[in-house]
Amino acid sequence: MTPWWHEAVVYQIYPRSFLDTNGDGVGDLNGITAKLDYLEWLGVDCLWLTPIYPSPMADFSYDVANYTDVEPLFGDLAIFDHLLAAAHGRGMKVILDWVPNHTSSHHPWFVDAVSSPSSAFRDFYIWKKGGADGTPPNNWVRAWVDAPAWTYDDTSGEWYLHCFLAEQPDLNWANPAVRTAMAETLRFWLDRGVDGFRMDVIHLLGKDPAFADDDEELKGLGHVVLNNRPETHPYLREIREVVKHYDGDPLIVGEVYLLDPAAVAEHYGNGDELDLAFNFQPLFTPWRAPAWKDAITAAYATHDPRHAWPTWVLNNHDASRVVSRLKSIERAKVAAVLLCTLRGTPFLYQGEELGLENAVLGDGEVIDPGFRDGARAPVPWGSGPGHGWPVAPWMTFPPNAATTNVEVERGEPTSMLTLYRDLIGVRKESTALRRGSFSWVDAPSELLVYRRSEGNDVRLIVCNFSHDSVGFSVDGRLDFATGRDHHEGFDGIVRGDEALIFSIPA
Repeated sequence: MTPWWHEAVVYQIYPRSFLDTNGDGVGDLNGITAKLDYLEWLGVDCLWLTPIYPSPMADFSYDVANYTDVEPLFGDLAIFDHLLAAAHGRGMKVILDWVPNHTSSHHPWFVDAVSSPSSAFRDFYIWKKGGADGTPPNNWVRAWVDAPAWTYDDTSGEWYLHCFLAEQPDLNWANPAVRTAMAETLRFWLDRGVDGFRMDVIHLLGKDPAFADDDEELKGLGHVVLNNRPETHPYLREIREVVKHYDGDPLIVGEVYLLDPAAVAEHYGNGDELDLAFNFQPLFTPWRAPAWKDAITAAYATHDPRHAWPTWVLNNHDASRVVSRLKSIERAKVAAVLLCTLRGTPFLYQGEELGLENAVLGDGEVIDPGFRDGARAPVPWGSGPGHGWPVAPWMTFPPNAATTNVEVERGEPTSMLTLYRDLIGVRKESTALRRGSFSWVDAPSELLVYRRSEGNDVRLIVCNFSHDSVGFSVDGRLDFATGRDHHEGFDGIVRGDEALIFSIPA
C-alpha cells in the first residue's frame, strides 16, 4: 500500500508569522485554525508546524524548554487539540517539529545538570575537559558564526557542547536515559493524535566518541554539516520503533543537513530509519537546465537503490525565498511546476504560494541569530494597512504586501496563488504525478523535459530555463501552462520562463 506521505503536498507553517488573533503581534495556533478553510481550498494535505513548545526564544522555539506543552505565545494544549481536530475534520494531517539534538539551557534537565557534576541529569548533556591552556576540547565550530561549539562552565571546570547557540546545549544520545526520555516526548504527541514529526538536524544525534578535531580546511563550515556518524543510525531505528506502533502510518521526515546526497539517503536506512529526508539541493542549484538535471539525477541515483522516496523543497524558514533567489516571479512559477511534478513529496513554505519575497530589514531589525529574518516575515492576508493582522506584527511585512497577498491573488487568474491551486489540482487528479515513474526526455539545452507514467496516465513536463522561446514538438493535450498564453492549445513554442504539462499517449 502506498504511504499517505508519498502522495501528499505538505505545507510548512511558521506559527509566529502566520496570523495573530489575540492582538499581541505574534501569530498563534488560533490563527492557523482560522485559516484552515483557506488551506483546504489551496489543496494541501498535511500541515507541518515549526516548534510550538515553551521556549525562551533564543532561537525562536528551536531552543525547547518543555517538549510536552505549548508556548503561551501560541496558545495552550486545549487550543492545539482544537486545531488538530479541525484539521483532521478537513482531511488534513498535522506533523510537529521535534528538536532532538539539543534543548534550551532553560530546560529543567540542563538547569539541574549545570548545578553540579553529580547531578542525575549531568550525563544528559556532553561535558568535556578542555586543554591545559584553557582551550576547548576540540576545534568544532558552531552554526552561523566562526566560534567554538563549546562553552566553559566555571563551576565544574568543564565545557559543554552546543552545535548551535550556547543557549542550546546538545543532548547526549549515547546515554540510554536520554533516548528513553525523548521517546516519551514522541509518545506524548502521538497519543494526542499528531500524524508525525519533522525532525530537526536529526543527523547530529550521533557524535564521534573520540570527539576528534574537524579537518582544518572544513571546520569553518560549522560542525553541523560535517557530522555524519554511524552512531546516528541505531538511534533512528529506535525512533522508528516508537513511531511505527501507532495507527495511521505516522511520518518521520528528517532534516539531514549534509552536503552529499548519498550521505542524506543513508538516513533512510533499509526502510527502517527515516521515512523521508529533506533534499536541499534545489535551494542552491543555479537556474540552468543542465544544473537542475544533474541535481535531479543525483537525487534519484542515491535514493532509488534504497527504495527511498525523495522530497522536493524550494523554500523554508532557514533559506532565502525562491522569488528573491531567482529574481523573477515567472521563473518561480517554473520552479513551482518542478516542485509539484517531480517524483517525490513536495514541501511548500507559507507564503510560497503567494510568491512572497524576503522582507527588507533596516538597521537594528535583524534579530535572528542565523540572520534568516527575511524569510520569516508575516503572511499578508489582505490589502489594508494591517494586511489582515489585528495589530502591527512582530516583524515587517514582505515587499509589495499591498498586492502580493491572499485577498488580491485569490481573485487574480494569473497570480502565483491561482497557479499553485491549479497546479496542486492537476497533481491530485493524476496518479502519474503523485506516484508514477520518472524518465528524462531528450530536449534542447534550454529545456528540462521529463515523463511521469502510471498505467495509462502519462504526463510530459516541459520547463524552459531561458528567457527565450524554444521550439519543441509534443504529441499530446496541454493540461497546464504557467504562461497562460496558449488559448487554443499548444503551438509548438515554449515561451521563455515557461513550464507546461501535457497528457500524452501511453
